Amino acid sequence: MKLDLLYFAWVRERIGEPGEQVETNATTVAELIEDLRSRAPRYEAAFSDPKAIRVALDQELSTPDALLTGVREVAFFPPMTGG
Repeated sequence: MKLDLLYFAWVRERIGEPGEQVETNATTVAELIEDLRSRAPRYEAAFSDPKAIRVALDQELSTPDALLTGVREVAFFPPMTGG
């Protein structure tokens, strides 16, 4: 499936771009992260600690076990803090 990926904050800095379109066979967010980690060292650096990453599917906060069926956009960002 084709997915539009968006990267924010230090995830964007480590990957080196704000977003991209990828083709993947991943069925869950966790599988997508593993797929990305295997693509290049910059992805490995960005996703080295999956627990430090938050994800939104089609602009809805989600979890690593969420299914990607029907999803068009996946956004990755670090945890947000209040202030």
